[in-house]
Amino acid sequence: METEGSNIVVSRRKLMLEDWKHTLYLWRQNKLAMIGTVIIVFFIAIAVFAPLIAPYDPVKVDLSQALLSPSFEHIFGTDQFGRDIFSRVIYGARIEVGIILLVTVISGAIGIAVGITAGYFGGVIDEILMRITDIFLAFPNLILAMALSAMLGRGVFNAIIAISLVGWTVIARLSRAEAMKIKSLPYIEAIRALGAGNLRILLLHILPMCMSPVLVQLSLRMGSIILTAAGLGFLGLGAQPPTPEWGAIVSDGRSYLVDQWWISTFPGLFIALVVLGFNLLGDGIRDIMDPRIRR
Repeated sequence: METEGSNIVVSRRKLMLEDWKHTLYLWRQNKLAMIGTVIIVFFIAIAVFAPLIAPYDPVKVDLSQALLSPSFEHIFGTDQFGRDIFSRVIYGARIEVGIILLVTVISGAIGIAVGITAGYFGGVIDEILMRITDIFLAFPNLILAMALSAMLGRGVFNAIIAISLVGWTVIARLSRAEAMKIKSLPYIEAIRALGAGNLRILLLHILPMCMSPVLVQLSLRMGSIILTAAGLGFLGLGAQPPTPEWGAIVSDGRSYLVDQWWISTFPGLFIALVVLGFNLLGDGIRDIMDPRIRR
């Protein structure tokens, strides 16, 4: 019996190894996914090594250096307070990474909890939870995030809470659909017949089976998280001065856009590049996870 059990474990490990090799092969074959991966790795590397890359203090004011055009000394120029735009953009990557991670975790947790609960129990619970979801879906994400940010107060943390509270709805719908499909499978009925409780079934059997499509959706939404955070920062509802958040930096250059174009242009280009990277990465993950391609 011990030999048979060890053989099963070895076989499972071999299957997992083969699956990972096949996934890596599909990843390499998807050129757009590779481009997205390179962009995101570059973005994360900038955030991690910001103190080593940035040549100046991102919040230090030096009015004698105000509104200098791009040069060897200041690659992206300076703003109206003499702060180096390049350093502010580099340190801003750290803030964006933090926003993405926290919003993804919070909104993902809320969406999955609501979705699998509604899909598994159905009935009145499903109706109540889905009608609440419909209320949130009735408003554009940015408009609702603006309202919540204004209610909670300005600041990065409150912006994260606001974005999380409007970003869980799609995850809830997706996980609900998966839970409804999984709960009717024969092995779930067998587990229930053996005496497993609802909580055990939800956490150990429904939740793991829902994670694959949810992770794909979360990766696709990371670009929109940056756009929403930048939009709140641009409107003054997110990060507050002198925090070097990309949307806030773009907002700083509104009054100087004609003559000092570099203040808003360079952080705007970084926003566009990172959003493109996340979209390409999400599309690649979706294609790789497609069962028709993995055959």
